Amino acid sequence: MQEATFLILTALAAQPRHGYGIIQSVEALSDGDVKLRPGTLYGALDRLAGQGLIAVDHEEAVDGRLRRYYRLTDTGTDLLAQEAERWRRRTAAAEAQLGRRPGLTGGAA
Repeated sequence: MQEATFLILTALAAQPRHGYGIIQSVEALSDGDVKLRPGTLYGALDRLAGQGLIAVDHEEAVDGRLRRYYRLTDTGTDLLAQEAERWRRRTAAAEAQLGRRPGLTGGAA
């Protein structure tokens, strides 16, 4: 799973969000490293909905425009939990390897 997909699913884990809310949440979750453009986001949302990972929760009219809120499905929740565990295992493996790294001697490399 790509990082942007993981972050979109994570953004929807706690509550339904509309597109701009997802963009803001992804940016916050990634400490500003991932900035989704609307075209990229909506393409991903269509793909994730087609895979059954997210669904439209509800729609509301705001300033004459329809705002669509998305939510994580049970399938999406299960996949996100599996991915989070996979990332935990990968992180633990990286930390273990870094712990085996010999200390630098004689200053910076």
